[in-house]
Amino acid sequence: MEVASLNQAFEKIFNQPADASFFSPGRINLIGEHTDYNGGHVFPAAISLGTYGAACKRSDKKLRFYSANFAEAGIIEVDLTHLVYDKAHGWTNYPKGVLKFLQEAGHVIDTGLDLYIEGNIPNGSGLSSSASLELLMGIVAEELYQLKLDRLDLVKIGQKTENDFIGVNSGIMDQFAVGMGADKKAIYLDTNTLEYDLVPLDLGDNLIVIMNTNKRRELADSKYNERRAECEQAVQELNQKLDIKTLGQLDAQTFDEYSYLIKDENRLKRARHAVWENQRTLQARQALEAGKLEEFGRLVNASHVSLEHDYEVTGLELDTLAHAAWEQEGVLGARMTGAGFGGCGIAVVAKDKVEGFSQALEKIYTQTVGYAPAFYTAEISQGSRVLARKQ
Repeated sequence: MEVASLNQAFEKIFNQPADASFFSPGRINLIGEHTDYNGGHVFPAAISLGTYGAACKRSDKKLRFYSANFAEAGIIEVDLTHLVYDKAHGWTNYPKGVLKFLQEAGHVIDTGLDLYIEGNIPNGSGLSSSASLELLMGIVAEELYQLKLDRLDLVKIGQKTENDFIGVNSGIMDQFAVGMGADKKAIYLDTNTLEYDLVPLDLGDNLIVIMNTNKRRELADSKYNERRAECEQAVQELNQKLDIKTLGQLDAQTFDEYSYLIKDENRLKRARHAVWENQRTLQARQALEAGKLEEFGRLVNASHVSLEHDYEVTGLELDTLAHAAWEQEGVLGARMTGAGFGGCGIAVVAKDKVEGFSQALEKIYTQTVGYAPAFYTAEISQGSRVLARKQ
């Protein structure tokens, strides 16, 4: 989206020019799924789809929010002194939570603002539109109120908003990828220590294709919190003989040797996924850095198998896309990405095979599921940023 058209849209809604315009990306995760809240490693990257914003500071205490994606809701107005969760306020709960926690962290936000947003992340797709919006609000506040913010602090405030304001018990990966992304690089992140490396993402003659099931995924209403609880209970059982805080601390051999302590079959499967997926993520980084793209692709496939059978978060739609992708010529690997239960998958596909790949999958998916999927090729993008300031 061009800055000029973003500013024009802002002015049309709020009858004044914007102080600045912004972009905050969505994210994909190459591998390392449901490992972030289990203290493991993840391997996400920011993408060129995301959330655009324009904003200006006000002199009163009013916060006025408008989203072109929910135009029927019109301008939603709240007071800066009354930042509470309200289901009726829909998407604006995310920026409200960020402003609330910035204030609680001691940052001075003493006047209101007008905020216009327009996103091109498909809603409910699992490409992390909520983290994109949280970090967008963070950089808007940073710019308008001249806050001195470390980017990692902003990432943590985004996660706190998700956990404590929205009520989704998610890990830090989404906000980290959105806030810390870099061009043509993936982020290899240890979610336990928050140590990370930017790893060049050289896929040779291949592209990442995002496969959207077009089945909306409502994270707060999914079984996400249930999976997290199952893993935490498995840690408690393992601690009869071990001394660990998270499953991410275990290698595969140690887990196998002590897995007899986990008394419930479902908890055993959930824990096995968390441990083995963490190992796959480490191996995937090594394969990418060594240029072993076929090995990387096989690890991507193995990740989906584990998410399907051990973690059980895929479902008909994601499985149909992944299984069909594995059969296509020119595909190195394919898997679901994000929390699951709908949303998106990714596939690593030879550039000259992408068109045939998309056509074949659309046919198979539509016959199986009853409606069409959507496909996008992803450019790897830098993190949340100011696009332009008023001259």
